[in-house]
Amino acid sequence: MKITASTHRIRVLHIVGGMVRGGVETWLMHVLRRIDRERFQMDFMVHTAAPCAYDSEVRALGGRILPCLSHTRPWDYAKNFRRILSMYGPYDILHSHVHHYSGYTLRLAQSAGISVRIAHSHNDLGPSDRSPSVLRSIYLSTTERWIHRYATIGLAASRNAGEALFGPAWQSGSLCRLLYYGIDLDPFRTACDPALRETLNLPLDAFIIGHVGRFVEQKNHGFLLEIARRVLDFNPRTYLLLVGDGPLRPAIERRAAEMGLAKQVVFTGFRSDIARVLLGAVDVFVMPSLHEGLPLAGLEAQAARLPCVLSDTITRELDVLPQLIQRLPLSAPASVWADNVLAARRLPASVSHTQELKAMAASPFNIENSVTHLQRIYQNGSGPHSSPT
Repeated sequence: MKITASTHRIRVLHIVGGMVRGGVETWLMHVLRRIDRERFQMDFMVHTAAPCAYDSEVRALGGRILPCLSHTRPWDYAKNFRRILSMYGPYDILHSHVHHYSGYTLRLAQSAGISVRIAHSHNDLGPSDRSPSVLRSIYLSTTERWIHRYATIGLAASRNAGEALFGPAWQSGSLCRLLYYGIDLDPFRTACDPALRETLNLPLDAFIIGHVGRFVEQKNHGFLLEIARRVLDFNPRTYLLLVGDGPLRPAIERRAAEMGLAKQVVFTGFRSDIARVLLGAVDVFVMPSLHEGLPLAGLEAQAARLPCVLSDTITRELDVLPQLIQRLPLSAPASVWADNVLAARRLPASVSHTQELKAMAASPFNIENSVTHLQRIYQNGSGPHSSPT
């Protein structure tokens, strides 16, 4: 079946944990703001009853937030899933963003008669999936089998993300394809806000190391503290600016205090003005992630023309402006990372802001290009095996 605009408005149900200010959710909001809402209806099935940062905007843009609880209890979850579809469906497309759990959501969608079912991989394998326990191994093998059986389309944010969910031969068939994130470049066209540092209690002459990311193990905030401690040995006017929130934030705040960094580390929480912060407050962007699919914050840092020091676990597909980026292994000590952070600050600007924005706009990471690609996928509808038996 091919879905056409003349048939009806295409109804898409996204499945996410919650519409928090994470990379995946922020990209989805960019999509919702830019997609042709006369042709596409986007609702969001979430796994939480707690209010999330983007809920109000989703509703203002015509979407629904539909809590489907008990995802750790499959039978209860299935009942909730069917109830939501009976109340708010039918949907033409189910677009699932919950990694391996997508195997289960796609199975439920197939049973409910949704003909276009998308499994979207946004992340690389974490340590627990590289060396899984027996129970974890059973879960992974089962959900991967379901994904291959019930998905009609597979999307990946990067090659690493594609292999993590769909296997090493994921590009050899017609099921899977790349869909890079896009960012909204308009906020990066504004001038720096000279008052921002004062607002954030940062001295105007300070050296600011910046990071944007949720406080989860993957982002490696503990190592960021070690890097900042080493940079401080050379430059006592150094501050570490951590933008984001998450379950590990209290532990990182305690660790910063234990290391004597309480006054040098600024925790902003979630912010809606990432471009303004990167343009007006940060000197060098640092991301020592343990693993990533394709980090949206890395694209935003390039759009702000910041030197970036990244872990070598992060895919080079990210590199729109490679002259801004250097990578280091996580096995390198914090002192080596600190040396590179200090050196990055001294690098002369090799590209103008106008040239940088032009390169970003022409890349697949411009939100306009990303939305056009996604609309085409939605418009074309089902993939090679939409009705598995």
